[in-house]
Amino acid sequence: MKIGLYFGSFNPIHIGHLVIANHIVEHSDLNQVWFVVTPHNPFKKKSTLLDDHQRLEMVYRATKDYTKLKPCDIEFSLPQPNYTVNTLAYLQEKYPDYEFSLIMGEDNLKSFHKWKNYDVILENHDIYVYPRVSDDNPDSYREKHQFDGHEKIHNIDAPKMELSSTFIRNAIKAGKNIKPMLPEHVWEYLDEMNFYK
Repeated sequence: MKIGLYFGSFNPIHIGHLVIANHIVEHSDLNQVWFVVTPHNPFKKKSTLLDDHQRLEMVYRATKDYTKLKPCDIEFSLPQPNYTVNTLAYLQEKYPDYEFSLIMGEDNLKSFHKWKNYDVILENHDIYVYPRVSDDNPDSYREKHQFDGHEKIHNIDAPKMELSSTFIRNAIKAGKNIKPMLPEHVWEYLDEMNFYK
């Protein structure tokens, strides 16, 4: 079983996340994509981040109609601050029969060499990369980087999504209707809980 791990704060999860994850699982050799909800990052301002379990609940609601997409709270029980290399080691130990890969945007790939033990990750795991719209040059696609042509790195031609969780939070705060940008069950939950207002 091949599992793609899509890490994020998902604050909130939106249709852009679902489009990318679903595209990757349907157009690659992965069997499932797990949305790994990251606990509060010490470097992010706490005020804008919902509680870990509320964000997990949104991911659960967003993915419940998709058999190949799953929520994952594995990092909630790991010591903080946590590193991806540790999460991968923990998952591999817990599910020895599964093969885990990373899913990341091409912007993250450019700084991947700064990750803790990135060489160990690359040695043991594949990486599936989706295109991101670059701020400096919206037309730039697949810019050259040091991992170009690496056998473990797979470029997936997923749709480019310009939607961001920050934009959605700001729009909610400003009283705008953002219903089309969220999976229906997530919108209902946000509305019911009055989040981000």
